[in-house]
Formats: sequence, structure tokens, C-alpha cells
Amino acid sequence: MCNRSTIAAIATPPGRGGVGVIRLSGPKAYAIAAALTQKDLPKARYAGFRQFYDAANEVMDEGLVICFPNPHSFTGEDVVELQGHGGPVIQNALLARLLELGATAAKAGEFSMRAFENGKLDLVQAEAIADLIDATSQAAARSAVRSLQGAFSTKVNTVLEQLIHLRLHVEAAIDFPEEEIDFLADGKILNLLDEVATSVTAVQQSARQGQLLREGLQVVIAGKPNAGKSSLLNALAGIERAIVTDIAGTTRDVLHEKITLNGLPITLTDTAGLRETGDIVEQEGIRRAIKEIEQADLLLLVYDLSQNEDPLQLAQHYFAEHIEPKRLMLIGNKCDLTGVQATISDFNGFRHITVSAKQETGVQSLIEAITAHAGFQPEEDTFIARTRHLDAMKRTQQYLAEAREQLVVYHAGELVAESLRLAQNALGEITGDFSADDLLGKIFGSFCIGK
Repeated sequence: MCNRSTIAAIATPPGRGGVGVIRLSGPKAYAIAAALTQKDLPKARYAGFRQFYDAANEVMDEGLVICFPNPHSFTGEDVVELQGHGGPVIQNALLARLLELGATAAKAGEFSMRAFENGKLDLVQAEAIADLIDATSQAAARSAVRSLQGAFSTKVNTVLEQLIHLRLHVEAAIDFPEEEIDFLADGKILNLLDEVATSVTAVQQSARQGQLLREGLQVVIAGKPNAGKSSLLNALAGIERAIVTDIAGTTRDVLHEKITLNGLPITLTDTAGLRETGDIVEQEGIRRAIKEIEQADLLLLVYDLSQNEDPLQLAQHYFAEHIEPKRLMLIGNKCDLTGVQATISDFNGFRHITVSAKQETGVQSLIEAITAHAGFQPEEDTFIARTRHLDAMKRTQQYLAEAREQLVVYHAGELVAESLRLAQNALGEITGDFSADDLLGKIFGSFCIGK
């Protein structure tokens, strides 16, 4: 640690504010702060008022200084926080002065990276910091806090302990070949293996909820012109976000709206009406609509009930390759004009919902159908999770399945042991026990400067 550079960064967001915070971390943090203030620093964890001096010994600013000695700091190193005034000019000038005194400008996420490297946080907790900052709902923020406090890590580490215990049994049996037949036949290893697989599945189910809370759902509204797509977006968003007229082709571009439905973050996208047209601008809007359709997690195909159309024929015509029940929901709109009741039913294997977007009839049923379709059922102990976590657990399950096959079908103890080793490595990637440097660089590179 003594050979590491001392990093500095502005920790508060850009712009004007009453207070601006600059952080220092590293072996020379105290010396640099003392040179800046030209005075002894306050004792640990006490705020002391100091003046900040430039190279000409002129006062640049004044404010509070707080020192956090290693190892009892966020990064595990000596840390100093300088709380001056929040104007961007003075903040940048103070940072430049710290660099003159020997600090190095921190890279994105470097403070959290050092906390991880010094054992103050595991990888899940470090990611939770960024997720808490980026949270778009109260539920997501609460889940990020639970991950930051170690709820997710605890669950993963519990499964890792089970897996290590299982590996000990297998490795011991391999070390004593004369006992291997009993080890393969007595069923104890198989039971332990199934218990580990069950535990991984349980954590995976909770992680899926956390992933939905963090990343949300991409929902695209598509259909022919004047089917009521923009009216439906307004009804779901609860505001007049999209322009609604009786003129066909009013929406010519893609319109995004971030909303929360029953606690589930959703990016709702309204698109240009799908039809054959010679209008160059409208053609570009339709091209963009098709692109959004291709990337959607869930597609709401809106059609006009009064036109007696077959929605699946419309879908077949415009985006045949995206017709599958897990991605497509059929929305029959304008039930108020046809006398049709707002209902949820099955239409050739697809979820079919009748609504009146203008009157907002059946919209609540649609909201519930969307969250149910996503499998979103957050619990009080839900923790935030990322795609890489689910990928690691998926690979863990695959290795456990391979281990089971080697045990039951081939009675190959060495191959069972190797599959279990790979499963442990995959699961350990979640908390950072086994992590490649390029993965760490990618994760921490997405953080804020100063964090």
C-alpha cells in the first residue's frame, strides 16, 4: 500500500451548490492536506475549520477538513475529505492545487476499487454503491441498500460454504481410492449435490427480481396508425406525454418515457404507426419503430377493435420473426366504441387484453398483466442484482448438472470434483473471489468520478 499513489477527485456532482466535497485517498493524503491548509490537521473523524492556500500562499477557499486514518476508512487507506464551497470554478481550482501537491487524479470508480482491493467491500457491495446512486425507484434504492449491507453476499457465501463442504467430501474420497466405491454408492454425495443445486436456484430466483428492479423492462407499443398507441402511453404514464390527434401518422419518431408500474421500472416506448407509405419522414419513423420492436423485452401490439382486424396477421406482416408469447401481448383498444368488455383472455396462445386507452378502462388490468408477464414479485428481502450475477449462477447450475451426470451415470469421481471446482469458481465471480482484471476494470469503470 505504501507504494500506491494518492488519488484525489471531486465527489459532489457538477454544478453550483452550497458545499462541494473533494476526497483524497492514499499514503500521502495527510501530507497533501496539511500542505494545502498550512496547518495541523484535526484529529481523526472530527471536523476542523481550515483555510485552503494556493501556490502563492493566497487563500483560495475555506471549509471543513475530516480525516479518516487507515484501515478504518472507506478505502482502507488514509482518507481526507475537504468540504469547501460548491462552485465549479473553486472546486476545480482546489483539485488542481492537490494535483500540484502530489496527488493523482482518480479514475472512475477508483475509490471503490481500492475499497474492494483492501477488503472493505466485496464486489457485490461495490456494485451496490453505483446501483444505489442510479436507483430510479424507492424499491430499487432499498434493494441496493440491502446489497450494500451484504444481504446478497451473505446468500452467495452460504451457498459457497455448502459447495466447499461438498468438495471436501469428494476430494477426500478421491484421496482414498479404496473408499471411492462407497462414496459413489451411498447417496450422501448425491443428496449434498442436490441441496447445493436447490440453494443456487433459490438465490437465482431472488436475483432475477433484483435484476428487474435495477434494469427494468423495455416495453414497446406498436401498431397501425390511429390504433391508440399514444393514448395508451399517456394512460400508462399518467400524463399527457404523447400528442394525440385523429390524424393518421401523428407519431413519426420514437418516444421514450420512464415510468414505474407496481414497483417495476419500465422504459415505455411509443412508435410510429406501421403501414405502407410513400412519405420519406414517415418511412424513417417506421424503420426506427421496427428497430425498437427488435430490442423490446415486451411488445404491446395495439389494434382497433372497431376495425375487425386479426392482430396476429398484422404482427405476421410487420415483424414475423418476433411473434412469440413470451415477447408479444395483444391489446385490443377502443372497447368503449364497440361495447366490448375490458377483459383478459387467450388468443391463439397469446395474452389478449381489451382496453379503452382514452377512457382508461382496463388499463389497471394491463399494468398487472405486464408485471406478471415479467415475473416481477418483489419481496421485502429482495436485493439488487445484475446480468453478470445471473450469468454466473447459470454457469454454476450447468457445472452442478455436469457433476450430477458424472456421479450418477459414469461414477467418475475425478470428473465430479472438476465440475464442482468450476461451479465454485463461477459462483465466486459474483463476490469477487474469482475475478479477471478486465472484468474488474469494466465494473469499476462505470462508476462516478470520486466514487
